[in-house]
Amino acid sequence: MILRRDLLIGAACATGAAAGVALKPRREVPLLKHGKLADLVPATFGQWASEDIGDPYAINGKGTLSAKLYNELVVRQYVNRTTQVAIMMLLAYGGRQTDELQLHRPEVCYPAFGYSLTRNEPVSLAVGRSASLPARRLAAESEDHRESIIYWSRIGELLPQDGGEQRMARIKIAMQGIIPDGLLSRFSVASDAPEPAWKIIENFVVELIAATPAAGRLVLVGTERANRIGDVAPLRQT
Repeated sequence: MILRRDLLIGAACATGAAAGVALKPRREVPLLKHGKLADLVPATFGQWASEDIGDPYAINGKGTLSAKLYNELVVRQYVNRTTQVAIMMLLAYGGRQTDELQLHRPEVCYPAFGYSLTRNEPVSLAVGRSASLPARRLAAESEDHRESIIYWSRIGELLPQDGGEQRMARIKIAMQGIIPDGLLSRFSVASDAPEPAWKIIENFVVELIAATPAAGRLVLVGTERANRIGDVAPLRQT
């Protein structure tokens, strides 16, 4: 004999299963519509010229997790023709951000490669008169190398500033039934003093975004910020 309680439990389970299917993300909404990211971000602009330097640490090698996470890596070293300052840029693009595949944040990756973090803090980058980027800045050091880093991450239209915000962003977007794309934009300078190195990176980012065409800006910072950037703020001397 089937008890009324069993029927109710069965109905609740069936409803929960149906809701889970209904809430499962199904619609892919990439901001990188056509072509390659490498073609949208200028290799030369202002006083900066770059060269592609390949995959650092072979992180995107065949069969690796990173190869599954990222559809495209753009790794360049930009050198200022006047000051000879060198900035490393890594753009890691993933076309599908899901529970299994989501961006790796540098505050996790750097320690995995033997670095210790001496600074790890949020920062807001002003990239136009009415637009700013929620980013993070890090100072990392190993036995023989020190780096100053600024990065931001984009998941769909959201720019989470830490791991907790990234998890919440993924849940929020999943509740909309969307599978978003994602981009990690990381910039670093070899330097013993993080404060002046961070300032150099901030100025570089402003100039890079100013030189990037509209389709590239959209991928870098999302639709809302790309539309708000408009006239990019004047550069400070580097």
